[in-house]
Amino acid sequence: MEEREMDVIPGLEGIPAAESSISFIDGEKGILEYRGIPIEELAEKSTFLETAYLLVFGKLPAAEGFSRFKNDIIFHTRLKLKILRMMEYLPEAGHPMEYLQAVTSVMGMYYPARNTLDEDVRYWSVVRLIAKMPTIVAACHRLRHGDAPIQPRNDLSFAANFYYMLFEKEPDPLMERIMDAVLILHADHTMNASTFSARVVGSTLADPYTVVSSAIGTLSGPLHGGANEEVVHMLEEIGSKEKVRPYIEGKLARKERIIGVGHRVYKTKDPRADILQAYAHRLFDHECVQCLDLLEIAEEVEKVVSEKLAHKKLYPNVDFYSGVLFKGMGIPTDLFTPIFAIGRVSGWLAHWLEQIKTNRIYRPTQKYVGERGQSYIPIEERG
Repeated sequence: MEEREMDVIPGLEGIPAAESSISFIDGEKGILEYRGIPIEELAEKSTFLETAYLLVFGKLPAAEGFSRFKNDIIFHTRLKLKILRMMEYLPEAGHPMEYLQAVTSVMGMYYPARNTLDEDVRYWSVVRLIAKMPTIVAACHRLRHGDAPIQPRNDLSFAANFYYMLFEKEPDPLMERIMDAVLILHADHTMNASTFSARVVGSTLADPYTVVSSAIGTLSGPLHGGANEEVVHMLEEIGSKEKVRPYIEGKLARKERIIGVGHRVYKTKDPRADILQAYAHRLFDHECVQCLDLLEIAEEVEKVVSEKLAHKKLYPNVDFYSGVLFKGMGIPTDLFTPIFAIGRVSGWLAHWLEQIKTNRIYRPTQKYVGERGQSYIPIEERG
């Protein structure tokens, strides 16, 4: 019987892989919603932990339920001593995303969660993964610079505690608010590459630490989460507002990609980019005046790109302004993508839970294009 002719869709673009009620995008209108709530409202009014609850459990929490969830996370932020000791022996030259993936995977050995159909196993896995990822990232940063990790504090908010573990000082209210908003804006984004990875691994009923570890590995690629680092490198390479136009025109003439511009889904400016841009202005006016030059360059790039590429519907995405904002917050460049992961873990977990609720293991097919009916040739007869 002849094999059925099939069309291959590179990257599965536009192919629905699952039904989901977690997040919604309208790429033409620039709309992003979590469980039906516009991202703009959540970034302004919510906190990351409340948004994480919304994503994972499907609704905004009542006071009592949220209090329990928040306290459970606060009291599970510490890492086991053996995990910290293991981190001390990892190569200092390793990227923080490699640390994060390795340690997340190891956590599954300390908190066995193989019975993914058990409700308690699922809940405590969600709590531990959300709680401990900021501690891992902060500890990695300090260990790589020869400093001892800072223990988390239970009296600080989730966002403030992460900032404190990085810098050994409490953030001011604006910095705390911005950190919270950044995590909210990165929490979910429908069926992106890392989320698809999480659902595929989750569909095998692998434990949640393996699921999240696979998603972290996917996010680490420069075409997914790593772009925000490259945006800052590009802006620093440009150097001044006056050099923007010749730089961009040169890139376009050479048909080179402009980092942080364009999105597979959005055909207008990414709504998250607008929010991050506004926060960058608030922060830089408040306490990082020297960062205004970088923001000025970024906004000039956006202006020139809009002139040149609007007909192709290419506009700034979330990476374009997140890197600029992180730079102004004093965040080291190599922590940009790990912070993305700290926010996105709530979305990965929400998709994992949704996947196993009505699970069917992913097993796509392929279009075979190789030879058929070949005979084995002994080695002495091969040319």
